[in-house]
Amino acid sequence: MTEHEFRKWLAEQGFDEPLLIERAASARLDNHVHPFEALALILSGYITISTEQGDTTYHPGETFHLQPNELHREAFGPQGVSYLAGRKYE
Repeated sequence: MTEHEFRKWLAEQGFDEPLLIERAASARLDNHVHPFEALALILSGYITISTEQGDTTYHPGETFHLQPNELHREAFGPQGVSYLAGRKYE
C-alpha cells in the first residue's frame, strides 16, 4: 500500500490525520494498551506485534490494526522502524 492510498483509507474510515512514529533499533515496548483504535502503515524497517493471537511481523508497505485496549507488545528490527499511525477514539 502506498502512503497516498493509506491516507485516503484512514480518512474514509474516520481516523485522525496520521502521526509519524519512529522507534529505535532493536528496542521493545512491553505489554501495554492504547485507549484508541490504531491503524498503521510501515514506511521503513520492521515491527513485530505480539497479541494473544500470536506474533506478526510487518514490513514496509504493510499495515497493522489494533483495537482500543488490545493488549500487545512491540519489538523493532535492527534498523528500527518508521510508520504512519492513524488513531480513532471512541
